[in-house]
Amino acid sequence: MRAALATLDQGLPRNPDLRITRKRGGWISLTPLQPRPSPLNIEALKAEVTETWRLTSLLDIGMRHCTELEVDRQYVDSHGQSVVAFAFTKLLGFQLLPRLKAIHSQRLYRPETGQSDAYPNLQLVLSRPIDWKLIRRQYDEMIKYATALRLGTAEAEAILRRFTRENIQHPTYKALAEFGKAVKTVFLCRYLHDQALRREIVEPRGSPDNDGLNVVEHWNSADDFIFFARRGEFSSNRREDQELSMLSLHLLQNCMVYVNTLMLQQVLAQPHWQGRLTATDLRALTPLVWEHVNPYGRFELDMTTRLPLN
Repeated sequence: MRAALATLDQGLPRNPDLRITRKRGGWISLTPLQPRPSPLNIEALKAEVTETWRLTSLLDIGMRHCTELEVDRQYVDSHGQSVVAFAFTKLLGFQLLPRLKAIHSQRLYRPETGQSDAYPNLQLVLSRPIDWKLIRRQYDEMIKYATALRLGTAEAEAILRRFTRENIQHPTYKALAEFGKAVKTVFLCRYLHDQALRREIVEPRGSPDNDGLNVVEHWNSADDFIFFARRGEFSSNRREDQELSMLSLHLLQNCMVYVNTLMLQQVLAQPHWQGRLTATDLRALTPLVWEHVNPYGRFELDMTTRLPLN
């Protein structure tokens, strides 16, 4: 935490994209990022997938197809983050990378007491010191809950429900919130200092598809593509029917990503694609494509046929 604050403080005078002003007692201003075009190789790859599997039936994606994935980072919008969420993701071993809408009003916490003059360039946005004693007192309880989440011995919803603002006096909640403030401070220092990280999280529309939240927004566009009937509105007021619709949508989403991954692997295995993708192309590579998928028409269910995938 001290290192992150020192890096931000020392780099602030030379950072043309970041300003901290006295407005409203401390205001963080960031220069908006300019959009970048999608890499040409990615456009060519999408075109070849479309040419190879032109108008693949949406039913085929759902019926004709177990992967293992270790989560390294989680992109969320402003409403998907909280100090408790920062604490749990740190304890679980991955990064929470939110796009913060009200970046101007964020505050950084001091790593320790008795150093009020440290980080002179950040004084306007520095808050109180972190209470490390509280965190140490509740450390075992924090680890207990994090382990329950990791092992699946308790449902995430049940655990997280205990640590909301309604239980603000819960000692473990206080410790998680305090720890989360420290983790969030480190994230904010990196976010404000490193343009590459900001671009990774908040790349503007029209930029490579996998840059942070563009993945989530692209996923929402996929929802619209799949759930097209009645303008995506539920056709029933019955909870059971709505639940069935959403479960079907999630199933088709996951199947489409899985099948698209197989398609991309098959195309990229061809000789003319060997060594062709650059680092930028690889960052923009995503299975969230559907130009080759046909969601309309009559679907013939034949469980004996498979898509021509290796």
